[in-house]
Amino acid sequence: MTATDTAPAAPAAPDKPVTPSSGARSPRRWSMLFMASPPVLLVLVFVGIPIVIGIAFTLGYTGGLNSIASMLSVSVYTANGWMPSLAAYGNVLSSERFRSDLGVTIWVTVLTVAIVLVLAWCIALYARLSGGRLGKMLSGIAIIPLFIPVVIGAYAIRQFYLNTGFLVSLGRQFGIQLPSWSYHTPGIVIGQVWVSLPFAVLLISSGLAAVPNALIDAARDAGASLGRSVWSVMVPMTTIPTVIVATFTAVGVMGSFTVPYMIGPTSPNMLGVTLQATFVAYLRPQDAQVIAVVLFVLAAGIGALYVWANARASRSSAVQL
Repeated sequence: MTATDTAPAAPAAPDKPVTPSSGARSPRRWSMLFMASPPVLLVLVFVGIPIVIGIAFTLGYTGGLNSIASMLSVSVYTANGWMPSLAAYGNVLSSERFRSDLGVTIWVTVLTVAIVLVLAWCIALYARLSGGRLGKMLSGIAIIPLFIPVVIGAYAIRQFYLNTGFLVSLGRQFGIQLPSWSYHTPGIVIGQVWVSLPFAVLLISSGLAAVPNALIDAARDAGASLGRSVWSVMVPMTTIPTVIVATFTAVGVMGSFTVPYMIGPTSPNMLGVTLQATFVAYLRPQDAQVIAVVLFVLAAGIGALYVWANARASRSSAVQL
């Protein structure tokens, strides 16, 4: 009897991952592109194209869609054929009125952002650390302006700080001459802080609420004081909400119209009011477009800071993973 040798069975090959073919991926890509196209086309038609037309108008291209604005304008600088003209920019940038209004706009923006950040951080941090009724009450009071129209709030602030307003009248009862900030630049700052504070408190409060208590307790157990724990733990983890608040507040204040129009002085005032007066009162739409381009460039610079902060946060999270 002979024994027959049987060879061991070969191991089964592992299953290969099934990847969709290029033909299967193509309909999915087109469907995703189709779903994303409506908002992109909406922004392109109603935002992008008007921006391009407005910039072309400032460079002297007064025909086509800019012809009506050219006909209604007191004076227009036209391009020499296809060569653009910078005469409108030179006329506006050399104006003493524009430079003073630009300085007021930058000063009000910087001061408002600083005050809003300090107030929002104080309110949100106190509410986060205390957790009591006073902190909740402060947070609730801070977001009240969110539910009041800007026009009504600006009108109330103007009436409150007038020469015949409540504050000045109250000071006179005690023989104190209190300042009247209506129709002055400090009144604009007060109004802008009123408008911008609710959003800042909500965003920074949400950022602080996301900081785990375990990290704060670990820092305290390691011997760090409360201030050191806030500075070393809570502030770095709330950098992105703080940058968002600063950028959104700066852009909103820089392009605002209602608050400086109702509270601010006749001159100098912020560029939003100057732009409206240049277009409506002085019938110079080309100069108004130049002012709008200047505001757009300033806002784009502030927006670049926001994009940089988000990109840096994304890189940091990727490295940690």
